[in-house]
Amino acid sequence: MRDHLSRRGFLGLTAGAALLAGCGTGTASSGGSGGSGGRLRAVFAGGGATEVLDPHLANLFNEAARAKALYDKLADLGPDVSPQPRLAAQWEPNADFTLWRITLRQAQFHDGRPVRAQDVLASYARITDPKKTFRAKSSLALIDLPNSRAVDDRTVEFRLKRPFAEFPNALAAFGAYIVPGGSTDFSKPVGSGPFSFVSWKPGSSVLLKRNPSYWEGAPYIEELEFLIANEESARVNALLGGQVEYAHDLTPASARQHEGRVTITRAPNSAMHAFAMKVDRAPFDDRDLREALFLLTDRQQLVDTVMPGAGQIGNDLFGKGYLHYAESIPQRALDLDRAKSLIKKAGADGLTIELTTSTAAAGFVEAATVFADQLRAAGLKATIVNGSKDTYWSDILTKGSVASFRSGAMPIETHIAQRLLSASTTNATKWARPEFDALYETAVAARNVGEREAAYLKMQQLLHAEGGLLVWGFADWIVATSPKVSGVQAAPANTLDWARFDKVKLA
Repeated sequence: MRDHLSRRGFLGLTAGAALLAGCGTGTASSGGSGGSGGRLRAVFAGGGATEVLDPHLANLFNEAARAKALYDKLADLGPDVSPQPRLAAQWEPNADFTLWRITLRQAQFHDGRPVRAQDVLASYARITDPKKTFRAKSSLALIDLPNSRAVDDRTVEFRLKRPFAEFPNALAAFGAYIVPGGSTDFSKPVGSGPFSFVSWKPGSSVLLKRNPSYWEGAPYIEELEFLIANEESARVNALLGGQVEYAHDLTPASARQHEGRVTITRAPNSAMHAFAMKVDRAPFDDRDLREALFLLTDRQQLVDTVMPGAGQIGNDLFGKGYLHYAESIPQRALDLDRAKSLIKKAGADGLTIELTTSTAAAGFVEAATVFADQLRAAGLKATIVNGSKDTYWSDILTKGSVASFRSGAMPIETHIAQRLLSASTTNATKWARPEFDALYETAVAARNVGEREAAYLKMQQLLHAEGGLLVWGFADWIVATSPKVSGVQAAPANTLDWARFDKVKLA
């Protein structure tokens, strides 16, 4: 069991006031000795009217942060991106990894009901509903739910459809939260997390309060308010102006400019930055043109422009430094002559590339501007299309041909399961290859470590040579807080300690 669970470590004020006016209903306050109490106000980019409090539909970073405040998963990802027990006190597989027994902690929902094995099964049944497209569906699809069972109120046996040596990754999957059995209405959500629901203004704010009965101990702060500002400058200005105490997702330039006035927390090598080419449609259904884009990309220029001093170049693969990462694949270098030759071979001389980007994420527009110039230098034409910051992440799953893309941390296995298999629900590149799917099945079923690593290597070789994800860099994840805030961890996005407000204190 140690083998499949181990991981290597890797590791202006007016604008702000205008965007946040009417959102914050309270002020930060000191609530007791030891830095406890008070209301922490945290500002994130949001999704406007499309936002949800349903944890199984969470997709944006603000939705994920709210979900982890309100709910628990059976497992979550540690700083080394390995699965750590949460509602699951322990797990144990059988010899061939087809049956996993989960023992639950003694925990309760906000309405006082205990968290039971039946709630776990009901939550996973909802996520894997064939009529729905919940984020964690692909990760949990390997569970044979009809033949899984609640042994008792605190013990679940999951029967799997196939051997799966990395099943704890599925328990920690993005969106795999446990809700009370039968839950369908999330306008006033009930979870088992460290905070409970108070109020919600869709697209504006969510107010939560301390859960004194939380299984891991009550949070230090009394209240937690999530606010929305899609522009990074507005989030910074709100922090500088005292409207919030926590600002999520800063650019390196902002961090350098304001360090000293606010507290900067950096998590190195946390955020993958890429351009996602759709391989199922013109023009990027042509392998030669995809390779040309790989080769015409000046990765160092992109890193120096978008994340100066706070990032490193990528090699068109996700998960640099994680378990299974293909370090043996040589770093792809800029080769403009070869790129031009491939463009000519593809009959794409002078082709106009429409590059979709958005202010939905820090650095996207800057990166798209640099990349457009690099496309032009190779003889292509390039136009930048600015997508809606409110619907960008859902739009790029189906629309356009190449778009700015990024990801926080997750195991490489999960990245593949959710984004690169033929049935993946968040497949932005539309990569769908039966031979690739078969390699994934081999990797996750293998009892032998060498066989598993060989399958992961082959998958990454295919992606590196033919895939649609042009990974040009890995950035530090940067958040800024008021000097009165303590306890914020330098954790990669999407891991347990990222945006973990139950451990934060206000002075």
